[in-house]
Amino acid sequence: MDWESALEPLLTPLNLSLYDVEVEAHCLNVVVNRSGGVDLEALTAANRAISKWLDEVDPIEGRFTLDVSSPGLERRLRSRAHFHSALGERVTLRERRDGLATRRLEGPLLAVGDEVVTVDDGELGPTEVALAAVERARTVFQWGPSVSAAPRAKSSSASRKG
Repeated sequence: MDWESALEPLLTPLNLSLYDVEVEAHCLNVVVNRSGGVDLEALTAANRAISKWLDEVDPIEGRFTLDVSSPGLERRLRSRAHFHSALGERVTLRERRDGLATRRLEGPLLAVGDEVVTVDDGELGPTEVALAAVERARTVFQWGPSVSAAPRAKSSSASRKG
């Protein structure tokens, strides 16, 4: 089934876009997004709209669970469009390599082509990876500068023998 074509018209009136959809082991996972982020009310509305459609169309045999969520701080990158939306952001990915160990790269995503992405890896520098060789990838959330604890005041009490 073409889930994107089926779900997009349900989400558009809610000012949401379909970020990802995956069907696995009796579970339909739908990830929605919108500019400025997704709040609980939007997730509830999307869940209701999709649930109603599923009841009417019944595209999945047997029992299943519907899970509607936002991409979160660290978004999975599974398609060329996902990578394109993450240009300039810090990403981490695992690359499958024929006859070699799987390689993990992390750094800013510099470019997205038709068949390759370029990551500025901390150790290797700019490195091209074929999209077909990406085992899994996600954006990396970076916390702001750490807040150091206030300096401790020196104790003015001295131990006494007594």
